[in-house]
Amino acid sequence: MPFAVYLLGLAVFAQGTSEFMLSGLIPGIAQDLRVSIPAAGLLTSAFAVGMVVGAPLMAVLSLRWSRRFALLAFLVTFLVVHVVGALTTSYGVLLGTRVIAALANAGFLAVAMATAVALAPSDAKGRATSVLLGGVTIACVAGVPGGALLGEVWGWRSAFWAVAVALVPAIVAVLKSVPSGPAEGGDGGAGPAGARARGELRALRRPRLLVLLALAALVNGGTFCTFTYLAPLLTGDTGIGSSWMPLMLALFGLGSFAGVTASGRVADRRPTRLLAICGPALAAGWAVFALTAGAPVPAVVLVFVQGTLSFAVGSTLISQVLYAATGAPTLAGGFATAALNVGATLGPWLGGLTIGAGLGLRSPLWVSALLVAAALVTAAVARTVGVNSVEKGRPAEAQ
Repeated sequence: MPFAVYLLGLAVFAQGTSEFMLSGLIPGIAQDLRVSIPAAGLLTSAFAVGMVVGAPLMAVLSLRWSRRFALLAFLVTFLVVHVVGALTTSYGVLLGTRVIAALANAGFLAVAMATAVALAPSDAKGRATSVLLGGVTIACVAGVPGGALLGEVWGWRSAFWAVAVALVPAIVAVLKSVPSGPAEGGDGGAGPAGARARGELRALRRPRLLVLLALAALVNGGTFCTFTYLAPLLTGDTGIGSSWMPLMLALFGLGSFAGVTASGRVADRRPTRLLAICGPALAAGWAVFALTAGAPVPAVVLVFVQGTLSFAVGSTLISQVLYAATGAPTLAGGFATAALNVGATLGPWLGGLTIGAGLGLRSPLWVSALLVAAALVTAAVARTVGVNSVEKGRPAEAQ
């Protein structure tokens, strides 16, 4: 795997840390800016919505630029808005920086996926995807506890400064490692941006791609439905002390990293087998977690196991999106990013509804199980009508 792909993973880690760290900074932000906790929580929602909307829009915009210029533009924008966020005393300005940061992050991920796939060998899209998503999982491990620690010791602004500093080596790495030539569009060359966008959009109309995007959204919805409410579940029903929560969140992140790493070695050659085994296991795992959440030992084990399965299945689906969209490399990355964030928005919302309805802290686990089950049913129905979400016929995708 080219070293530049790992450097792109470093940039994804820095940006992912910004997304995840906010959950540990909300109280400090609310107190400092004199806003309510729900208002401070909107900073997280603004980022999620910006990711969903921004991924396809920024992907289209980036078709006008070379991949290196696009990556640098998005990274520099992300850095600048974090400096502004660290300095501002206005809640409105901070909210605006979160939206702009999300747009930049979405654009970067879309172009980074296309760039990583282009730099990697033709039969290693799964490995390239796993490297990028590995940056997200490491952010899960380090971002939440690291941001919370910085906020506790030096205040919430220090976490924003830390993200800005972490982006500097990523910017230097992109300058030195990513080729400066024009991106290859769906028409096989640089071409006018409008024509390339239309060509890529035509390639994205394939039923197989739409099924894969739906599956990715459902699986990621299940992942973040439980992840969002993991701390209250473990401290409430399971009885694990709140002081252990950074470790529990890090354990989920370690499982996630294990999942993307393992799937990256399998997804290029046996995606059907991986999804056929891990998909049902993931749905069953959420149900078992719901049934055993009152006992600490199985809960701790399942935090790791479900993190592993969630990201193994999710990263494999994303790699299959990139395999299926050879005529739309940049927009495929944008729509894949949007699908993941649709799930990351939908899952926590559904989980919150069940808790608000009085169904208890375990109810998000059942929602996660149902979302993954819905993905399995969708895949089965698509296969029945002749739309195979995982195609055969190429060495990289053979069973």
